[in-house]
Amino acid sequence: MSARTREEQWAEWMRAAIAGDSRAYQSFLTGVTPHLRALALNGCDRFGAPKGEAEDVVQEVLLAVHLKRGTWDPDRPIGPWLSAIVRNKLIDALRRRGRRTSVPIEDVTDILTANETADATTDLGDAERLIARLRPPQDEIVRLSLQGKDTREMAGRLDMSEGAVRVALHRALKTLAKLYRSDADEDE
Repeated sequence: MSARTREEQWAEWMRAAIAGDSRAYQSFLTGVTPHLRALALNGCDRFGAPKGEAEDVVQEVLLAVHLKRGTWDPDRPIGPWLSAIVRNKLIDALRRRGRRTSVPIEDVTDILTANETADATTDLGDAERLIARLRPPQDEIVRLSLQGKDTREMAGRLDMSEGAVRVALHRALKTLAKLYRSDADEDE
């Protein structure tokens, strides 16, 4: 079955489901789930999220489809509508993760061994020089974060809202990354 034929079948089932046909709705859900799963897996691969997160995204998509099925325009293709829902739920999942990525330990064993021989004093000095190039209060927020202070503690100490601390920390980390890349390019 071609992708176009498949989507036409999904659209037919969804139209019937919206009209109240529960069997058509069950056929739609059964038929569309493997496609949703493939989209979610592809998105997880693309953005470095663990494959296990794809199933959570699929479940959220199915719930969103159920709740929002009345928003689908029956005169339009259903594939792009489904893809948009998957994309949005994947973005939500990535935001909840906070851009953390998972890397199997086997993939970094050599790097860990190499880092044991690195000069920690030099690394700390380099980090401190980069942090010193930040504007206030970003420099202080990074230092407090490195000391293990949570957002609430930093906000209280700096007389800022927790949201403002999070934004400032995010911007500071982006600036540090740029400064680090810039310094690394100069060293080459």
